Amino acid sequence: MAPPTRVFLQNGRRESGLSRRSLLTGLAVFGGLAATGCSRVAAEDAVEGGDLLERLRERGTVKVGIASEPPFGYIDDDGEPTGEAPEIAKVIFARLGVDNVEPVPVDFSALIPGLKAQVFDVVSAGMYIMPERCEQVLFADPDYQMPDSFIVPAGNPNNITKYEDIAEQGLTMATGQAYAEIEYAVAAGVPRGEILILPDQVAGLDAVAQGRADAFAGTNVTVMDVVEGNSRVESTEPFVPIVDGEPQYGAGAFAFRPSERNLRDAFNEELHKLKRSGELLEIMAPFGFTEAEMTELTAEELC
Repeated sequence: MAPPTRVFLQNGRRESGLSRRSLLTGLAVFGGLAATGCSRVAAEDAVEGGDLLERLRERGTVKVGIASEPPFGYIDDDGEPTGEAPEIAKVIFARLGVDNVEPVPVDFSALIPGLKAQVFDVVSAGMYIMPERCEQVLFADPDYQMPDSFIVPAGNPNNITKYEDIAEQGLTMATGQAYAEIEYAVAAGVPRGEILILPDQVAGLDAVAQGRADAFAGTNVTVMDVVEGNSRVESTEPFVPIVDGEPQYGAGAFAFRPSERNLRDAFNEELHKLKRSGELLEIMAPFGFTEAEMTELTAEELC
């Protein structure tokens, strides 16, 4: 579970410390840059491999895109970035000579566009590595591997255990904007147009509790975190989705612009040092991650 100082209860709901002002500021930055056109965006192939790491060292700050999704990345009550991904970023970038990590909060669906538009330098949000995303960004190797699970009404009256159960019974499924779970559900036969798209897992819990959705699909750690202490709902057993006969291993990683291979490679080198020493699990454990979520999968395998 996430540290109690990072997550608090308000009106019976689990909330992150992300203020509306912080979120709107991040979105305003993203919108403002998009409005200026391409004149502020350097050509992706200007330097072979990229020189961003050198520039980050000079300015001493790296801007990270986060999506306000505990336990992966969010803003705490003091306005600081936290969650498994930002905490990893703090350690690795400090070892790369960049001491300050500055968060830029945006909607999950704006992470890749924001990265490409240079609103921030790296996506630090536990983003799943997926082939269609690999066509747009350069992923580091994953820092975790995660099965899916559902938020369902207490007692799981529809006996939902996998996406096929939702399709076969014609049930209403909700999930988050731009979540990988959308494609998993569609592949299982759930009509895309009938999937209820919500801002986050807290909204998903409310939708299930109020009967507007029969289930909310998300990562197991996220689902378990949000249902904790709520008697109206429960989480299902974790499972690995199957698409076209192949298991879909939900593995999250940092994302970089395709032109910044040097930065990605330097980041990867430090990430693997953390894995070998066991420090990676120590960083992630306060957010509910265990040895079961550690992985040796690579971005190349998943792309």
